[in-house]
Amino acid sequence: MAAALPVCYHGSITRTECEELLGKKNKDGAYLIRDSETIQGAMCLCVYKQRVVYTYRLLQTHTGQYTLLTAGGMIETYFKSLDDLIRHYKRKNQGLAMHLRHSVKRKTAMLFRKTHDPAGSQRRPVPEEEHDYENAPESSDYVEVLPDT
Repeated sequence: MAAALPVCYHGSITRTECEELLGKKNKDGAYLIRDSETIQGAMCLCVYKQRVVYTYRLLQTHTGQYTLLTAGGMIETYFKSLDDLIRHYKRKNQGLAMHLRHSVKRKTAMLFRKTHDPAGSQRRPVPEEEHDYENAPESSDYVEVLPDT
């Protein structure tokens, strides 16, 4: 469901690209969400503080809820949406190196492949090399999702 992905979600950008985007913002509390490069299906919440990018693993449960992977002994908190998770971590002293303050929004539209999964899995971005949406017929499996302006 495309609505579950906020404009701070940047898809499959690399850790280096993420650090560059946050470094350009150059504000403590700047954040974005990207896909994990090491764990398929996981995402990362990346937060900037004093020229360092802190990365937190963000997982989605089989029921569709989101949680940050916590260190041993910490209680995991579950959220119905990424927006709820972001709202929670905008509050101070919630366990992050810095509370979320400045969303780094994606500037371009993202394409999502429609899923025909009866379980209703989330739409995931299509890797750049996999799609040919300019030549796709109108009844294609692609949905264009534009960022909020």
